[in-house]
Amino acid sequence: MNHTAHGAPVARIALVGDRSEAVRSHARIPALLDALRVRDGLDLDAYWIPSVDAAEDLTGFDAIWVLPGSPYRSEAGILAAIRTARESGIPFLGTCGGFQHALLEFARNVCGLPGAGHAENTPGLADEDAVVIPLACSLVGHEGTVDVTPGSRAARLLGTERTPARYHCNYAPNPRHLDLLRAHGLAFTGTDDSGDVRIAELPDHPFFLATLFQPELDGDGTRAHPLITGLATAAVDHARTR
Repeated sequence: MNHTAHGAPVARIALVGDRSEAVRSHARIPALLDALRVRDGLDLDAYWIPSVDAAEDLTGFDAIWVLPGSPYRSEAGILAAIRTARESGIPFLGTCGGFQHALLEFARNVCGLPGAGHAENTPGLADEDAVVIPLACSLVGHEGTVDVTPGSRAARLLGTERTPARYHCNYAPNPRHLDLLRAHGLAFTGTDDSGDVRIAELPDHPFFLATLFQPELDGDGTRAHPLITGLATAAVDHARTR
């Protein structure tokens, strides 16, 4: 096991998505990884995994982060990566498209909805099958606030029950399926000012958190958002168990 100068193990993180210079959050990642290492003593050995390769065995990683950039080239690859994290207890963060597909994976593989789909990936999808639907108003470039459930993992990491949020998306959860997802154990722990779901987590998982907003766009990029620091901390803890 490799260790940093701080004595902590180097954690292997899979950055899952189709890397593109056109996706602003992707450009932020290198500086955030540097900040985690320098400011927080959390060293992550990061590997970019294209969606078409994400169905391969990712159980050797200490964290899986499904990044923005949908539509992904391979929906199946993205869902396989999320399922691996969920079932293997690997720390997981999904942001923007990662959040949307975390709900889709859960609907299909936990809630027993094999026909569940994402409207962006499947044009013409019937509303009763659409777990993710187009927003009435685009959130591309939108900034807002999110109210966070007291006592949730998100609230503990943020240290607050209200947080600013930056978005870059056109799709969100279909309200008609939320109760079913809740009934099977997915907790919705953050909502915007309209009451729409913006954070999801699995309370019984070591670290499984997803946000419709993009915490990697927070601030000036010189320090990691608390939710990203939380993922990095969980990854290092996971690496210690190897």
